[in-house]
Amino acid sequence: MPIDLKPAIRPAAPAVDADFLRMIEGYSLTTAEILYRMPDHPLLLQSYIWQDYDQAPHFPVLQRFLSFWQRSLEGRLHTVRVTSSRLMRPCEVAVAQPVGLLH
Repeated sequence: MPIDLKPAIRPAAPAVDADFLRMIEGYSLTTAEILYRMPDHPLLLQSYIWQDYDQAPHFPVLQRFLSFWQRSLEGRLHTVRVTSSRLMRPCEVAVAQPVGLLH
């Protein structure tokens, strides 16, 4: 009887969502409303909505974006309003213990 030397095919482990990992690390969904002056009409304000995962209260991701804005874009910033919502808190994650078996 011949011996089968082919490796067994294992199902791939499910990938963990990158956004989920960021939430575990303390990131939460952050939204910023950015009011800026239009370059050609400085008396008019334009609104831009920015949203990403960031860490409160220092918001390093938003700070990098605003630094990029001031370096690279012509519209001068007027107002930035920030809201942050914790989608997952550490207290919401718990290891489940088996209660019993059903068959």
